[in-house]
Amino acid sequence: MPNIVSEAGLQTRAGQWWDSIPFLTSAVVIVCGVIYLICILVGYDSFYEVCFLPEAIVSHFQVYRIYTSIIFHGSLLHVLFNMLALVPLGSELERIMGSIRLLYTIILLATSNAIFHLIIALVVAHNPFHPFEHLMNECAIGFSGILFSMIVIETSLSGVQSRSVFGLFNVPAKWYAFILLVVFQLLMTNVSLLGHLCGILSGFAYTFGLFNFLIPGPSFYTAIESSSWLASCVRRPKFILCSGGNPSAYTPTYTAQNSPSSALFSGNIWRNLSSWMPQRGTTAQPAQDDPRFPGRGRTLGSVQNTAVNSDSNLQARLLDNSRPTSPSDIAAAGAGERLSNERQLQVSDAVAVGAGGYPLPQVASEEQIQKLLSMGFERTQVEVAIAAADGDLNVAVEILMSQQG
Repeated sequence: MPNIVSEAGLQTRAGQWWDSIPFLTSAVVIVCGVIYLICILVGYDSFYEVCFLPEAIVSHFQVYRIYTSIIFHGSLLHVLFNMLALVPLGSELERIMGSIRLLYTIILLATSNAIFHLIIALVVAHNPFHPFEHLMNECAIGFSGILFSMIVIETSLSGVQSRSVFGLFNVPAKWYAFILLVVFQLLMTNVSLLGHLCGILSGFAYTFGLFNFLIPGPSFYTAIESSSWLASCVRRPKFILCSGGNPSAYTPTYTAQNSPSSALFSGNIWRNLSSWMPQRGTTAQPAQDDPRFPGRGRTLGSVQNTAVNSDSNLQARLLDNSRPTSPSDIAAAGAGERLSNERQLQVSDAVAVGAGGYPLPQVASEEQIQKLLSMGFERTQVEVAIAAADGDLNVAVEILMSQQG
């Protein structure tokens, strides 16, 4: 019974681990594993026909070897170690780039690795001092060249200053790939030194921006993702859209930002990135936002100014809302303003009369006077107010009320 429980738990953890691997990374693992399994089942071991062989590419133009060599492996340990190394590296880069963009990057790195390999092999084989033609006939196979390129790119993206080599000792991050190259060369036999070295060179060329002119914009990846023949893959939960990764068409690197080689291409990259950055309302802030804390920031000293601006904006909106827009509203507003001005003048005149000014003629009837007297006002004040209001009882009441205040 304990063995059954332990086996079930192991299967669950294995399933969760596999589900966490993104689409393209898991697809590469499946393709390389299935190809090796088929080779074992059918007894195929003629890797000399599919490996990267500089002599065959130059003499017979067998360009297909550039891509067949990265998916074939020579032994079980070879494919096992490469795929175990691919899972963490590929998963991290795929979450940053997206599935289609990572596929394009792998093809680009495979092509650049082959070009570097050919150039170095030709130079070494045909140098006038000491020709060494062994590199032209060296048969390289496996995904490890791409892995070394990914190691360089991932190390540049991480921004760390040092890396641990198998947990034994730390080395500077910029030398990490070269240290691994030496360690594998010493510990393992039948390892292609030039193939791994070309992978490192391709990785550095990518991070320094030398391949930026070969990398298409986001619309290229979006068009591929929206195509009908890829719809079944895009709908899978493990598939990562390029729009869900980095907004720029180029992978952000730490070394490419200060390198002269990327100066020609950094303008468009920075404009694309700056369009996604939150902008401040004021320009007097010289400090930059900390990228670890996304969002809009505001200093404590600007709180009062913000409150004053908000109050003034609120008053402006209220004034705008109170302005009449239709002709009838404009007429009514003009009449009301004139009436208010007239009443203000009448009130002022009545106050002046009550204060000892000249007497006004009485134009009020006895009935109007009695109405105001019933409200508690004195007769003299009522007569003066009615005379100042030209017989308008409402205006007279306002005059009397102002005198009472």
